[in-house]
Amino acid sequence: MDDTKSKKAVLETVEPIGKRILLRKDEDKKQTKSGIHLPDKIEIPTLTGRVVAVSAQVAHDSDYPIEQYDRVLFNPKDAIPVDFEGDNRLFVVPVENIVAVFRKTP
Repeated sequence: MDDTKSKKAVLETVEPIGKRILLRKDEDKKQTKSGIHLPDKIEIPTLTGRVVAVSAQVAHDSDYPIEQYDRVLFNPKDAIPVDFEGDNRLFVVPVENIVAVFRKTP
């Protein structure tokens, strides 16, 4: 029997440690709100993203109401890029750099 087929595929994950979250940064905008398309070299920087994972320390701290899949506004100053899958735009961000959470009211 071939050993490569009998082994299960190992899925690698990224789990933030300490007071940090893992987020996927939203795409930079290539068009203004009024519909003007910007040249390829000019983009409006996006400082929003979706939370992919929350560290255990943040999840258990009631001072930080941040959950997986929340859309957040963040300060990118201390964001650490994660080279995990090429172009997926993952960043580990200290929770102090999350400045707002977008919520929909019922």
